Amino acid sequence: MEGALLGLFMVAACGFATLLEHPVSTVHQALPDPNVRRVLMGMAMGFTAIGLIYSPWGQQSGAHMNPSLTLSYFRLGKIEGGDVLGYMAGQFLGGVGGAFGMRALLGMLVTHPAVRCAATAPGAAGTMLAFVAEFLISFLLMSVVLTVSNRPGLARYTPLFCGALVATYISLEAPISGMSMNPARSFASALAAWQWTALWVYFTAPPLGMLAAAEAYVLRRGADRVQCAKLNHRTRRRCIFRCRYDTLGAV
Repeated sequence: MEGALLGLFMVAACGFATLLEHPVSTVHQALPDPNVRRVLMGMAMGFTAIGLIYSPWGQQSGAHMNPSLTLSYFRLGKIEGGDVLGYMAGQFLGGVGGAFGMRALLGMLVTHPAVRCAATAPGAAGTMLAFVAEFLISFLLMSVVLTVSNRPGLARYTPLFCGALVATYISLEAPISGMSMNPARSFASALAAWQWTALWVYFTAPPLGMLAAAEAYVLRRGADRVQCAKLNHRTRRRCIFRCRYDTLGAV
């Protein structure tokens, strides 16, 4: 399920990137302002993230879709070690499958230099600023997830907060780092496009940022205040995590 979810996310990323950025696309030609296209890309991927989290498979797996998120919940004691390995393997394989599926479907359209299978790369400001930006946006996302998902009355809106942050980051932060927050997502695009620019940034900054957010939450609130590792727990589907969601009260 985790593999399928990230695979579908990559299908959407490659598809919308081709539609908005390929020079022969009528949408690209109708929207010459790159800032407008980036906002539309952000909205498209934000809604995609929300839909996947709320989907039946997202409700079952927890819809991490990101090794950084999975590692952070492991640090918080919510996931078994074997499940961590399974989740991460699924995320990487699913992401690669989605990217290569779109490459097979769209061919040179999605590998065009303007699209590059939606690859992430540092902007003109350089690699180190991209690293800092990836760390900060990952830290903020994990902080928001932990704060919202563990509060009665707000927990049900966690997917909406995640989607809103994805949309905002793509709209505003993408020119700095390409906006990844996800090693599996960046690896999938890099492999499909054979575009390896500064891949180390996306393998280090996002997990460090999310793990730092987990540490900050533990220091501020305590590890016992983390109820579960699911982003959407409003479901009757079986929970495989070390779940204390029933202690959260009405949500």
